[in-house]
Amino acid sequence: MKLKELLEPIGEELDLFDEHMREAMRSKVAFVDMVARYIVRQKGKRIRPALVLLTAKACGEINDRTYRGASLVEILHTATLIHDDVVDDADTRRGLASINAVWKNKIAVLMGDYMLAKGLLLSIGSNDFDFLKITSDAVRRMSEAEILQIAKSRDLDLDEQTYFRIISDKTASLISTCCQIGAASVSNDAQTLESMRVFGENLGLVFQIRDDLLDYVGRTSITGKPTGLDLKEKKLTLPLIHSLAEAPRSEGRHILHIIKNGAKRKDVQAVVEFAHSYGGITYTIGRAEHYSKLAADALDILPSSPAKEALTGFVQFVMERSK
Repeated sequence: MKLKELLEPIGEELDLFDEHMREAMRSKVAFVDMVARYIVRQKGKRIRPALVLLTAKACGEINDRTYRGASLVEILHTATLIHDDVVDDADTRRGLASINAVWKNKIAVLMGDYMLAKGLLLSIGSNDFDFLKITSDAVRRMSEAEILQIAKSRDLDLDEQTYFRIISDKTASLISTCCQIGAASVSNDAQTLESMRVFGENLGLVFQIRDDLLDYVGRTSITGKPTGLDLKEKKLTLPLIHSLAEAPRSEGRHILHIIKNGAKRKDVQAVVEFAHSYGGITYTIGRAEHYSKLAADALDILPSSPAKEALTGFVQFVMERSK
C-alpha cells in the first residue's frame, strides 16, 4: 500500500493541520517569521502529524486539541532536525537548502530553540499539560540516545541490548509520542492510551530496523549491489552487530578495522557480504517482523474503521518500504 492511500481517511484533516502549523509558527519579528515560513515550505511526508490524526480518528473524533497535538509534534520534530543539520553540517533538508546552509549555524540553532519554545507555549496556552509531559519525556530520551550513540561509535562496542535502547529512545519515542497524543486528544481511557503507546513504540522500532536493513538489502545501484551503507559515521547497526557475534573473532576484528579506518567502496561491499554470510540480514528481518506483529496486535483494542485500517496499513508500509 502507498503512503497516499494510507492518508486518505485524514485527507481534509491534513490540509487543516497545515493551516494550524503555519499559524503556530508565526512570529511578530519579521526576520524570524521569514525563516519560519521557509521552514514550513520544507514540508516532508508529514508522517508524524498524520499518525497523530489517524490515531485520534481511530479512537474518537478529531478536534482542536488534536490539531494542537499534531502541530506540537511536528514543531518538536522539525526543531530536532534543524539542530541535527547543524551537528551534521548538512546542506540540504527535504529537497531545499538547510537553515544552516542559508543563514549559518547561529541562526539555525536559535531557530531550533525558537521552535521548541513555540511548541511549549502552544501547549501551555491551551492547558495541554498532558501533551507536555509526553513530549518532554520523548525529548529527554532522544537526547540521551543521541549522546549514547556518539559515545559508542567511538569504541565500536555496541551490543544488541544497547542498540535497541538507542533506537527505542532515538526513533521509537517520537513515533510513540505521536500515537499517545493522538489518542489523548480524544480519549481518557487508560487502556486505549497505553495500547496506542505500545503501537507507536513498536512501529518506531520497525521503522528504524528497516531503515538499518536498507543499507544492506535496498537502495541498489544499476549493478544490483547495495549502495546505501555509509560507514563514515562508524555506526554499528543490527545486521552487523548480530554478524559480529556469530563470526569467528579474527573475521570480526577485520571488519571492525575496516569500519574504524574508513571504508572504501570495495571495503563496503565486503562489510555487506559479511552481514549476509553470518546471518545478520535474516536475523534483522526476523526482529522487524516480531515488532511489526506487536504493533499490529496493539490495535486490536480499537473498533473497526478506515482510520484503524490505515494504522494497520502503516505497519505493512514500514515493513515493505524500499527507501
